[in-house]
Amino acid sequence: MKILLTGKSGQLGWVLQRQLAVLGQVVAFDRRELDLSNIDALRAKVREVKPDVIVNSAAYTAVDLAENEADLAMKINGIAPSVLAEEAKRLAIPLIHYSTDYVYPGDKESPWLETDATGPLSVGGGELLEVYHLSNHG
Repeated sequence: MKILLTGKSGQLGWVLQRQLAVLGQVVAFDRRELDLSNIDALRAKVREVKPDVIVNSAAYTAVDLAENEADLAMKINGIAPSVLAEEAKRLAIPLIHYSTDYVYPGDKESPWLETDATGPLSVGGGELLEVYHLSNHG
C-alpha cells in the first residue's frame, strides 16, 4: 500500500510517518516539499504519487496570525483539504484528515461531538469549519 502523508515535519506528521510505515510505503512531504497553498502543485503531486490512501496532517496552525493571513490560512486549511478530498474521490481511495476543535465556540462543559452545532470564534476556526462541511456534507 502507498500512503501519501502531508505535514511530515509537524508533531502529528512526525509520529504518523513512523506509525504508518508498518502498513506500507509512506510518501511523506513537509511544507518545503509540498506547498499546500499551491493548489495546482498539490493536485499534481497526488496524481504523480498515485497513493492508495491520503493522510493529511498538515495545517496552518498559527491561530492568531491567521487573522492577518486569512487568505493563506484558507488555502491551507480549507481549499487544500477539499482538493485532497476531490483527488481521493477521483482515485476511489480514503482520505484521513486531522482537524481541531476550533470549529466549536468552546462553551460546552462536556466533550464535543461531530454532530454538535459549530460556531468558530476566529478566522482559523472558520477555515476548519469549511473543511468540516465539505467532508461531512459534500
